[in-house]
Amino acid sequence: MAQPTAHNTYLPGYAPKQVQHHEWRNAENSAAYLLPTLQQKAKDNPNLSLLDVGAGSGTITASLAKYMPQGQITATDLSEEILPRAKEFADKAGASNISFQQASVYELPFPEGSFDIVHASMVLCHLDSPVQALREMLRVAKPNGGIVACRESDLRMWSYHPQLPGLEKTHRLQLAVHEAAGGSIDGGAKLVSWAMQANATRDQITASFGTWCYSTPEERAIWGNTMAERVRHGGMRQKGLEMSIATEADLKEMAEAWDEWVATEDACLGCMHGEILIRK
Repeated sequence: MAQPTAHNTYLPGYAPKQVQHHEWRNAENSAAYLLPTLQQKAKDNPNLSLLDVGAGSGTITASLAKYMPQGQITATDLSEEILPRAKEFADKAGASNISFQQASVYELPFPEGSFDIVHASMVLCHLDSPVQALREMLRVAKPNGGIVACRESDLRMWSYHPQLPGLEKTHRLQLAVHEAAGGSIDGGAKLVSWAMQANATRDQITASFGTWCYSTPEERAIWGNTMAERVRHGGMRQKGLEMSIATEADLKEMAEAWDEWVATEDACLGCMHGEILIRK
């Protein structure tokens, strides 16, 4: 019997301080491009089925649920460690129409054509084989109207104020470490190409770009504290040291720059993401 192909893993890991910014995400700030289609489909078919692939902490999943209260959401993640956290968020949100299951996006344990909508947010850009994953998502989407929806970061596209050298060093470190771990730093820009390589035709694909903005004190804290934590502890720090692309002094400068950025009243940061809807 053939052994499954080994793939890369999520480098930062799932410790709460490493992924706290994930829990800021919701349907409105991270899946707005999908909401008009979701609302129309839920109106036409209240018993809609949605698969959320790589759901992580589940905050987007829980907020999608309110747009399809009579439907059923299945949330999967490769990490069994994070799924209880996702269930906790669903329970707090009163979203009783979500089930949770450990699964790999490369081998989704569902029959062909199982879901009206298959959704992923910030998943493909971390994978070493995004086209294979997208092909599997298309497989489990229903024919004749099923939707595959993806939003993926273009990690090159950070815009921030103030222009602190430690922030620039963090950005360069993140790009280098992300690529070394097998991910794509330009995944957002490649989504249409990936979809076509996964056998979608160009006329099936609607493409757009969206952004995140971190500007309020709460937003700055959720992003900046995560970045500071990643250069003080965890996978990104360790990989940077192993690759000799950051020294202890560099990492200290980066962490202190993020502390300063969080405390700066007029600081802000924006990130750009590619988005696609594929209609089967």
